[in-house]
Amino acid sequence: METWNTVKTGLLLAALTALFVVIGGALGGRVGMIFAFGLAIVMNMGAWWFSDKLALRFSGAREAGPSEAPELHRIVETLATRAGLPKPGVYLIDSETPNAFATGRSPSKSAVAVTQGIMRMLNRDELSGVIAHELAHIKNRDTLISSIAATIAGAIAMIAEIAQWSLIFGAFTGDDDDGGIADLLGSLLLIIVAPIAAMIVQMAISRAREFSADATGARIMGEARPLADALRKIELASRQMPMRVNPATSHQYIINPLTGGGLTSLFRTHPETEKRIERLMAMNPRDLAVA
Repeated sequence: METWNTVKTGLLLAALTALFVVIGGALGGRVGMIFAFGLAIVMNMGAWWFSDKLALRFSGAREAGPSEAPELHRIVETLATRAGLPKPGVYLIDSETPNAFATGRSPSKSAVAVTQGIMRMLNRDELSGVIAHELAHIKNRDTLISSIAATIAGAIAMIAEIAQWSLIFGAFTGDDDDGGIADLLGSLLLIIVAPIAAMIVQMAISRAREFSADATGARIMGEARPLADALRKIELASRQMPMRVNPATSHQYIINPLTGGGLTSLFRTHPETEKRIERLMAMNPRDLAVA
């Protein structure tokens, strides 16, 4: 698992580097390519070391001490010990929509964030199931990839926005020569392609990691039903009151907070919740004895 996660991380970083180099070459030729390559290296290093902090900031999460959330801290500490992990940082998100995520490049640099809504909606066992799921992501080293993917997707979205404004201002120059038209067409293509690329980056985070985290979380918890019940409640609540989040971070939550049908379902970052529940309830009791 750890080896495959490392490979996926390398592929994501390589994709970001390639994207920046291509854009740099399109905008500035060889000099632009060199500049873009250097910028990509800086961003890759930043994604590796600071993406967990960025993910928490993008989600509006704030650190909560034991005095503010004593029950949550007890649950996290108990389950982290059971999973053989150091206790992660505990964060709260001021949202009534129930949801949660974990982040951090390693177990010793990890954090678990939950919304105020999930603490009010779920009972203790269900909340423990959710925390166990998030600790499973940390245990399986999924959190590093999730954090890096959020940074990469955010960077791609930023590029698309910059290209959009360049196209708008370029339209006012009245430049009708071939070069001007080519630049406008290139910017238009970038605006269309970049958001799609961001979705592809998010989809590169295998949906299978959620199944794996569900199974590992059930083993940490010692039973599967609390997590299954929690997933059902969170899915229903998310449909009734979608959560406002940065789209670049939507894949890291236990249930995708950006709900929708139609074409949106083609770009799901999570498996269907019912399938996750079915797999949980089909787990062999003997499998639950091994965390």
